[in-house]
Amino acid sequence: MSERKGLLIVHTGNGKGKTTAALGMAFRALGHGLKVLMVQFIKGSWKYGELESAKKFENFKLLPMGRGFVSTNGKIAEEDRQAAREALDYAQAHLNDFDMVILDEINYAIGFGLVNESEVLELIEKKPPRLHLILTGRNAPEKIIEKADLVTEMREIKHPFQKGIKAQRGIEF
Repeated sequence: MSERKGLLIVHTGNGKGKTTAALGMAFRALGHGLKVLMVQFIKGSWKYGELESAKKFENFKLLPMGRGFVSTNGKIAEEDRQAAREALDYAQAHLNDFDMVILDEINYAIGFGLVNESEVLELIEKKPPRLHLILTGRNAPEKIIEKADLVTEMREIKHPFQKGIKAQRGIEF
C-alpha cells in the first residue's frame, strides 16, 4: 500500500446527501481500521440515526455539538455561536488524534456567521499531512473549494418534500 496523503474533501450543493456521503466515507475508513471523528456543527437537538450507528464502532466518535436548526432571519443566538466555536476548537485540538475528521455542516456555520471562514482556512492549513478532512454543507466558500482535493456538488433534481412528503426516519434523519 502506498503512503497515505490526507485529502481535503468538500461535499456541497443544495441536494440531499452531503452528510450521508461523508458517513459513507467514514464507514469505508472504519473498515480499514482508521479512526474517525465527526463533529456536527448544527445538528444537536434531534435523535439522528447516525448517533446510534456510531456507537457500534469503537474507532468512530460522533459529536453533535450544535443546538439544532439555526435561525435564518438574520438574528443568530449567541448560544449558537458559542456552540460552533466549541465545535471548531474541539476539532482543531484533535486533528492529530484521528485519521479522518468530518466537519459536518461547517459550510452552513460559515454562511450563518457562526465561525469565520478565515478560521476554517487556518484549520485546513494546520491539517496533518496524513489526515483526511471532510467538510460538508451548502454554499462552500470559493477559497475552501480552491484548496480542496475533491469537491462534490449534490444537486437537487427532485425531493419528496415537493410532494408534501415529510422527512422520513432512516432517510433524512
